[in-house]
Amino acid sequence: MGRDYNKESKDNQERKYAYNFDFDVMHPYMLKSFSAFMKKGSALELGCFQGAFTERIADLFDEIICVEASGEAICIAKERLKAKEHIHFVESLFENAVLEKKFNNIFLTHVLEHLDDRIGLLEKIREEWLAEEGVLFVACPNANAPSRQIAVKMGLIESNYSVTEAERIHGHRITYSLDTLETDIKKAGLRVIHKSGIFFKALANFQWDRLLETDIISREYLDGCYSLGQQYPELCSSIYCVCMK
Repeated sequence: MGRDYNKESKDNQERKYAYNFDFDVMHPYMLKSFSAFMKKGSALELGCFQGAFTERIADLFDEIICVEASGEAICIAKERLKAKEHIHFVESLFENAVLEKKFNNIFLTHVLEHLDDRIGLLEKIREEWLAEEGVLFVACPNANAPSRQIAVKMGLIESNYSVTEAERIHGHRITYSLDTLETDIKKAGLRVIHKSGIFFKALANFQWDRLLETDIISREYLDGCYSLGQQYPELCSSIYCVCMK
């Protein structure tokens, strides 16, 4: 039976699909981490969801194509970005998508862990969509984030690498660490030119959302967590690799 991508992208009683922490904290620091490697010209975003990250990169590129499997998410993204005529949306599974050009920048952020054929998509990106000197940005949640390790010690999760039932409902197929992510990327024939982590994180996303509603967390504290993450990438909320052919 086929997957229901509209259902996977909805909140449920156990776990939200995306938190304010993702949008308000992680997206800006993710963009900061990527910015030194980004190239002018075109961009392809695979799995744009409702266009929150798309909105952040909207003015950085001449053309942006977004491929998304959830028609409901695309409707929201189109409304959100209706003033941006250089952004176009394709409703399709990645494996079925046919794009008539190659891209200087490709973003695959918090998407790879949802896929059944992860190496197959990375190979398709390398062979069909990535320009010769183009750059692919791959970011995933980190198996070894302190918040996850604490959950293991509490008995809430069996191991750092477990896919919980709530994650499975949202379509997760794997939980990556920095070494396993790099291994899959290399299996697909891509070259990792940089790897690191984004944001040191000892609290769960729902805990961060509650804190962000208060004045307890300052911008300086957030910047400190980002800087510490550069020192200890294996203890970050997200891990990422910058890749080329």
